[in-house]
Order: sequence, then structure tokens, then C-alpha cells
Amino acid sequence: MSVRTEQTSGIRSLIANGEETGNNEKYRRMYDRIAPFYNLSNKAYFRLKFGGEAAYRMQFLSELEIPDGGRVLEVSCGTGDNFPYLPRNIDLHGLDLSLGMLKVCRRHLRKWKRSASLYHASAECLPFEDEMFDTVFHVGGINFFNDGAKAVQEMIRVAKSDTKIVIVDETEKLASGTYEKIPFVGSRFKDRGSEVRIPVHLVPEGMENIEAKEICGGLMYVLSFRVPKNEGGAGTETKTVYK
Repeated sequence: MSVRTEQTSGIRSLIANGEETGNNEKYRRMYDRIAPFYNLSNKAYFRLKFGGEAAYRMQFLSELEIPDGGRVLEVSCGTGDNFPYLPRNIDLHGLDLSLGMLKVCRRHLRKWKRSASLYHASAECLPFEDEMFDTVFHVGGINFFNDGAKAVQEMIRVAKSDTKIVIVDETEKLASGTYEKIPFVGSRFKDRGSEVRIPVHLVPEGMENIEAKEICGGLMYVLSFRVPKNEGGAGTETKTVYK
């Protein structure tokens, strides 16, 4: 894949601010602005709601299948807060549309003494070759992407065969019950047009072992499926939603 690349002090920038439109641009601006205090507010919330950050994150990170020394991609990695809970002996890659969030992620990596390749790019046009990654996952954002189906297709494209893809985001319970009430952020979540649903419909035909469930007391969901070993696969299998 041919892309325009600019190096931004350890962050490979593949898109300029203003190139995006619609929800992608709206939420990019929001996350750029809240990036400096994003982690502090999250840590306080996780401690109050779940008893700590690890207890929250392991509810979905435990779904990942990461081979020893595998190449791992987190789409919409934000400030990299999932990274400390991943094995250290992996080839880690993180991508996000918000350059502000990635700059915080870069500082975190230095603090944690971890390495990762960071990319400022869109989830709907991943700057990677086909079948590059052993593990592909996404936490937060796809509910309001311009084209969620395209983002899912891109995750499938860059994943190796037989890879389990894991997608996590907030439920309507969290969006309307909490996010809409937060100063500044709340205005971005109101007037959404429709309620948040687990986006099983975004998974194309041919994927296997499709599972969908709510976690974190109904505040988040996990949607997972497996890329088939052979072209065409065995068709979609059981779809399960826990409420």
C-alpha cells in the first residue's frame, strides 16, 4: 500500500488534520482537546466503578489471542492504556486518528519502557499490507466512525488467516447514562440519531465464531469473530448476545 508518510518524533503521520470529515473529524477534535487529562479522569472512574484499571481492562483484553512474539495491532489505541497489560515480547503497533492522543501514548511508552510503532491514520484505511498481524483488536470509537463496516473490513484485511478479531466499545447504557452528561464531551454524544447497538451487522459473511456480549455491568460490549483459515471460510456461526 502506497501512503504519504511524515515522521512526527516517533509517530508515523499518514493523515493531516482536516482531511477527515463527519464524525471522524468531530471526534478527532474532541480527543485532541481532552488528551492531556484523559488518563487521569479515566483512572478515577475505573477505580470507582470497577475497583481499578486492571479489573476493567482484563474483561476484554482476556479475549485476545496473542501468540508468543506475535505481531499485534490495536486500532484506535488512544493513549496506549491497554499496552501495559499485553505481553512484553510482542511486536506492538498502535494506530489512532487523534494525534493528541498518540503524543500522550508516546510519553507513556517512554515511562513504561516499552516500544511500539505508532501511526496517525484512519481505521477505515489502515496503512498496512494484507495479512500482516497475528492479533488485531479495537477498543472504543467504532460506534461513531463514518464507516464502521469499512473499518471492520480493514481489520480483516490486515489480519492473518485464523486470527481472532476483537472489537470493544460503549453500550447505549454508558453513552446516554454517562457520556452525554459530561461537560464538553456530552454535546458530542447527544442527538446521535439512534441508540448504540452491538454492531454484529458490520461483520461480513464468511467470518467464523461470531460472538457478542455485554461486559462491565452492561456498560461495554465485546464483539469477536475469527478470520477463516481458507478463502470463503465455513460461513458465519453462532451469534450470542448476553444482556
